[in-house]
Amino acid sequence: MKTLNYTIVLFFISVFSFANVSQKEKAALIALYNSTNGAQWNSTWDLKSSEYTWYGVKIEDNKIVELSLQFNNLQGTLPEAIGDLVNLRKLNLGFNKLSGTLPSSIKNLQELTSLELFMNGFVGNIPSELGELKNLESLKLYSNKFTGQIPVALTRLTNLKELLLGSNFLTGTIPSQIASLSQLHKLSLIDNKLGGQIPVELAQLKDLEELILSKNQLTGDVPTEFLSLTKLNTIMLSDNKLNEDYISISGKNPPKLMQLQVDSATATMDIEKE
Repeated sequence: MKTLNYTIVLFFISVFSFANVSQKEKAALIALYNSTNGAQWNSTWDLKSSEYTWYGVKIEDNKIVELSLQFNNLQGTLPEAIGDLVNLRKLNLGFNKLSGTLPSSIKNLQELTSLELFMNGFVGNIPSELGELKNLESLKLYSNKFTGQIPVALTRLTNLKELLLGSNFLTGTIPSQIASLSQLHKLSLIDNKLGGQIPVELAQLKDLEELILSKNQLTGDVPTEFLSLTKLNTIMLSDNKLNEDYISISGKNPPKLMQLQVDSATATMDIEKE
């Protein structure tokens, strides 16, 4: 009898440990499954089984905190219900076949630190609502079909370390307010239709390591202030309409001799350590 009671207790512990994910969060996952042809995913979900067993879903303390479905043949659009996954810290849907616009409900994912939607077919404007995701450290939207301007609202993401918006159809100018992203390490806007001058304010990004602006329609001079960015090790400016020039600058006590060379063919910065 004691053994039977012990087995029953374990059974109820097991059942209730898998039953505490909120119905709203589970329904959001099912909505994603249905709107992206889940039955044809490379690694699909058995909807009759516990969500704890579903591929790419990470659950902590009965909360869905990560959703990683990259390379999984998702086809379709993101449902509005995605905004009900309010405990998500990481969302990676890269390398799929998603289309349509990003739902405005994505602004509800206030715990997100990483949003990776690259290599899909999203269209329309980049939602300004993304600027409300204050904890975001990585935003990767490259290789989609986004149009319109870079939302100034993104410059409110002061925890951002990576902003990768390359290979879209973005127009307008580079917002000078990007300078407010003081923790930014990587900025890539390659292969868009951005015009105007390169904002000198980008030189305020003292932690910047990579600046990739190639294949746009940028004009004017390359700001010599970039030479003060001591952590910058990669800068790509080719295939723009920048002025031809050659500048050699050496500071008073330079740890580096930096030469900034701009021409119509390469538009690169060469950095030589002394």
